[in-house]
Amino acid sequence: MYYSLSEIFAIGIGPSSSHTVGPMKAANRFVCNLKNNINNVEKVNVFLYGSLALTGVGHGTLNAVVYGLLGYEADKLDLSKNHIENLQQTNQLLLGGKKQISFNMDTNFILEKKIFLKEHSNGMKFIAYDINDNIILEETYFSVGGGSIARQDEIDQRIERQPLNVPYQFSSFAELRNICKTNNLTISDVVLANEYALQSKDETIDYIKKIVKIMQDNIDKGMITEGMLPGNIKLHRKAPSMYKSLQQRFENNFDDALYILDWVNLWAFAVAEENAAGSKIITAPTMGSAGILPAVIRYYQRFAHKKAHYDLDADIVFITTAAAICCLYRTNASISGAEVGCQGEVGVACSMAAAGLTAVMGGNINQIENAAEIGMEHNLGLTCDPIKGLVQIPCIERNAMAAIKAVNASRLAVRGSGQYKVSLDSIIKTMYETGLHLNSDYKETSLGGLAKNVVC
Repeated sequence: MYYSLSEIFAIGIGPSSSHTVGPMKAANRFVCNLKNNINNVEKVNVFLYGSLALTGVGHGTLNAVVYGLLGYEADKLDLSKNHIENLQQTNQLLLGGKKQISFNMDTNFILEKKIFLKEHSNGMKFIAYDINDNIILEETYFSVGGGSIARQDEIDQRIERQPLNVPYQFSSFAELRNICKTNNLTISDVVLANEYALQSKDETIDYIKKIVKIMQDNIDKGMITEGMLPGNIKLHRKAPSMYKSLQQRFENNFDDALYILDWVNLWAFAVAEENAAGSKIITAPTMGSAGILPAVIRYYQRFAHKKAHYDLDADIVFITTAAAICCLYRTNASISGAEVGCQGEVGVACSMAAAGLTAVMGGNINQIENAAEIGMEHNLGLTCDPIKGLVQIPCIERNAMAAIKAVNASRLAVRGSGQYKVSLDSIIKTMYETGLHLNSDYKETSLGGLAKNVVC
């Protein structure tokens, strides 16, 4: 099933696509569905279930829901207006920008930490009441990964959703390979042809340029912004000191064969720390894994690509190839840490980045598949166990590790014999089965793993 670039690379507010972007969309959609009844609303209660309840405070879910109730979309939200602080001071919320209601974040949010709705572990329910406590509208939503949402009556359609009207539909890498072979196209060509059927060529290229710019702006900002990340871990940003150290080593002609890896680590840290701080981020394919693709993009632009100047064509090939790989994971598995663990976030991002880098470096379709498969194979079983529910430990370092792993996966594929035993389709199936068998303690609940055994 084909997913558009805007679905895979969405603009949102950190630190978590499942816990911030999705709930914000759901709250906004709920408000829109009130329509003219919004004027009769006196109270709104928000119930968070399962993973959203257990880690929502640390992940910024409550704030995201407030933004949605205010009527904002992520790419139009101005964080400088201090919406949360104003709400906490006044206990007044301008619902949908139209109707003033009383709203207290301590009482109007109900965290159902022991209830996991059967459809998905990221569940939320919104109920709007009139002055007599009669229900005006009640809706239940699920945040299913990468910022995508489904209402309760739509959740079963997540896999069977209506296909986009594009020339090339594919649900497996085998089908994608056949399309490329039959039509003499690259993976990037297939994705671009699909996007041009959804919007104009100029709009498609402009969107790619926009998301790459935000990714690279996150790197630049993250490298120089010092201070402590939000939350009770009190974790200090590391990217600025890493950057200063690398600059000094460069100025002193420091000889280190692994010097390039330090830069990749830095770039991944910079974006992951910006995400943890709640900045405007691109889901790639999620926010918990948002530092991997930007770091690999800057790697090939700075060190690996044949052209010395910034090359838009390479960005297009990278983004579109990575997007095709993500389509396969979204169709046949999941990119939700709450559903399949971190292998669905960091693992998928690593797989996407490895494929995109291989395409940029001139790899053929077999090498691209091999790189994507390697990227996931060595993330199988990766748990999602954020300490204190914050997207910080182990998430930030994990982005750096996966960026390096993506580069290595690409190099292994390009320099290999071209023969490999494990297909991408089989590894995606394996990842999904592995994720379903993971104990819920290891799926973004902060009840097991590092979250249980490390005290900060």
